[in-house]
Amino acid sequence: MTPTNRSLLRLLASTLALAAAACTPEPQPKEPLGQIPSATTTAKPEWIPFVIRAGKPVAADPREKHLADLRQLTFGGENAEAYWSPDGKKLILQSTRDGAACDQQFVLDLESGETKRVSSGKGRTTCGYFFYPKGDKILYSSTEAAGPACPPKPDRALGYVWPLEPHDIYVANPDGSDTKLLVGGPAYDAEATMAFDGSRIVFTSSRDNDLELYTMKPDGTDIRRITNTPGYDGGAFFSPDSTKLVWRASRPEGKELEDFRALLAKGLVRPTQLEIFVGGLEGQNARAITKNGRANFGPYFLPDSRRVIFSSNMDSPPELRGAPNFELYVVDSEGPVTTTGAPASERITFYDGFDGFPMFSPDGKYLVFASNRFGTTPGETNLFVARWAFAEK
Repeated sequence: MTPTNRSLLRLLASTLALAAAACTPEPQPKEPLGQIPSATTTAKPEWIPFVIRAGKPVAADPREKHLADLRQLTFGGENAEAYWSPDGKKLILQSTRDGAACDQQFVLDLESGETKRVSSGKGRTTCGYFFYPKGDKILYSSTEAAGPACPPKPDRALGYVWPLEPHDIYVANPDGSDTKLLVGGPAYDAEATMAFDGSRIVFTSSRDNDLELYTMKPDGTDIRRITNTPGYDGGAFFSPDSTKLVWRASRPEGKELEDFRALLAKGLVRPTQLEIFVGGLEGQNARAITKNGRANFGPYFLPDSRRVIFSSNMDSPPELRGAPNFELYVVDSEGPVTTTGAPASERITFYDGFDGFPMFSPDGKYLVFASNRFGTTPGETNLFVARWAFAEK
């Protein structure tokens, strides 16, 4: 989940230069990282067998050995950040469909293919998520308190930046009814996700003049700041066993820190150097599990609460002046450290374009992600779902 995540998708069309070192080749681990054990989760979904009929089957790249029975779920526009309901039958996503000038929240039924808008249609929304473990509510962030219009786009004279307009976090019924304010105020409050056991919500906020992680109870009380290092901490998710967090973070120093604070004062952030971090539920023992100096984002735990899938442009040439190539990777957060100072990663996708926002279904059997593959217009981003296939040992 990101500040105006739609901006990240536009990264493919921007002409930014990513000033980062080339990725050092990593030795491959002995066991394929895609091999996952039985799911370990504190969620208790009542799984009822059903068939995913939404969308249509499409062909995966033969090198994408973990993506079986690939299906395209959306067709046209910008569709991203699709997250599963606890019973695995629905996805909540952000999209510009139905003539929307900026992102709204929709719920997609995977059996019937029916898609319904569940946000108000006002302002820009982002970061939808189901309440766990029952799925009886949804939450999302919106700028609608500032007015019904879409916020203006940032000044590109400052380079590639994300805007940080004031966002509030709302809670509603799964059909969008009975919407109520959960967290509000003048700050950017967004990127909210929930623990599988329903105990806490984690979100990103600028309320303390930085971009830090906070947690709160599901009713919006007991807000606690859990990160305290200057830089951007965001896009956090709980592990399936509800014992740890994974998120993206920047750790600028010196002149880069000065630039970060100057942009933040203008309500902007430049997300070109982000690493993936894991830590405890209170932010303790935080450590980077990537160290490539590139744009790593969208991390999500595999069902073993140990391995992490994420999106990165680490294999995109750093001198590239066009659209970087973002792929999905899996890293063992507890694996041996390599010469880069972080564990080795395994590449999962091989599309020459954008693949991002991965999330496993609650039972660990399916992966949903966003991609530019099979698009018919520039910048088109659609959702795909695949059965996760085990790697051969």
